[in-house]
Amino acid sequence: MSLISRRFAQGSARGGLIAAAVTLVALPTVAAPAAAHGGGSDVRFATFNASLNRGVAGALRADLSTPENAQARTIAEIVQRTRPDVLLINEFDFDPRAARLFQDNYLSVGQNGARPVGYPYRFIAPSNTGIVSGFDLNNDGTVVTAPGAPGYGDDALGFGAFPGQYGMVVYSRHPIDTDRVRTFQNFRWKDMPGALLPDDPATSAPGDFYSRQELAVVRLSSKSHWDLPVRVGGRTVHFLVSHPTPPVFDGAEDRNGRRNFDEIRFWADYVRPGSGRYIYDDEGHRGGLRPGAEFVIAGDQNSDPFDGDSIAGAAQQLLDHRGINGRFVPSSTGAAEAGAAQGGANTTHRTNPAQDTADFADVPGPGNLRADYVLPSRGLDVRGGGVFWPVAGDPLSRLTGTFPFPSSDHRLVWLDLRIRR
Repeated sequence: MSLISRRFAQGSARGGLIAAAVTLVALPTVAAPAAAHGGGSDVRFATFNASLNRGVAGALRADLSTPENAQARTIAEIVQRTRPDVLLINEFDFDPRAARLFQDNYLSVGQNGARPVGYPYRFIAPSNTGIVSGFDLNNDGTVVTAPGAPGYGDDALGFGAFPGQYGMVVYSRHPIDTDRVRTFQNFRWKDMPGALLPDDPATSAPGDFYSRQELAVVRLSSKSHWDLPVRVGGRTVHFLVSHPTPPVFDGAEDRNGRRNFDEIRFWADYVRPGSGRYIYDDEGHRGGLRPGAEFVIAGDQNSDPFDGDSIAGAAQQLLDHRGINGRFVPSSTGAAEAGAAQGGANTTHRTNPAQDTADFADVPGPGNLRADYVLPSRGLDVRGGGVFWPVAGDPLSRLTGTFPFPSSDHRLVWLDLRIRR
């Protein structure tokens, strides 16, 4: 969940997103990745926190059951104009039928002159969001077990009003090797060596915000972590996707900030040879990614390298990783323009505003941040990339807009990679 989405979900009508007026004219499209070459294929990997979450279970399916939902049409047009080959969508409620409906009724239908885009392969799996824990995980003295009731999300295994809210889905033009998929939804936070477990500042004992009984059920992933092997020609690229919790909405114990740090750390350990021995997947298999495997880490990490509320160094666990190529940073002129125009917290930021991927509240903050990442393994050849954030004068800026956003408070981020044969 994005920083701003939960902030407004607790007292506004943000759920009623209305798309801006559209003009029925042909508009430009972001250049698609180059065609296959003799030495390999250029593949566009992307992540997009699309805010396709709803307030009650089943509402997303209902919205996508017809081709008329304004927000979904806007999201689909962004996807059609950027045309990723492999796409992670964060904040998509867990519902396999809704995932199919989004393809059939939106992605497969040309939006405002954009060409339809088809994904013959997709993956969706349960999320920890909104799953009852049976414990008082926010330590407010009340155990809330009724989905949708006040305080339920804070006592759930991951924040959510119902099971699967704020989930995720992957669409792909390349085959997903489902027999080798690994999910880590059930991995317990306490089983990470050196975990930054939240601490009760009122006691002298370390890491004691959760009781021993609570730690036996508290999971690391606020949603889930997935390792999806994607077949590109004769090679496999592991698409490593997740959506760590926002590092806010807690107290002095910093339970969300610490969880965010360790959710990001999970992939850093998973891809570092020898560091992922402690990891177990939902099938009980242990260990991290095999040495030499090619991978792409993607998702809304809810952590800017220098700005915002995350623990210092959280994003750097990936950006400075020896096995990850973080040198190329996707950017946009629209993000730079927005930061300058909106002012507020943006004026104090250290991150280059052109690299921002999320349009958050400027007063009192946190301002626009780099929160969404596509990070390849070091051996993969980066051909280019970007952030879909058109400048205000671009006709396509109607797809991003300003609050209340016609699509999402996040922007689609992509990277073009040359996959050798």
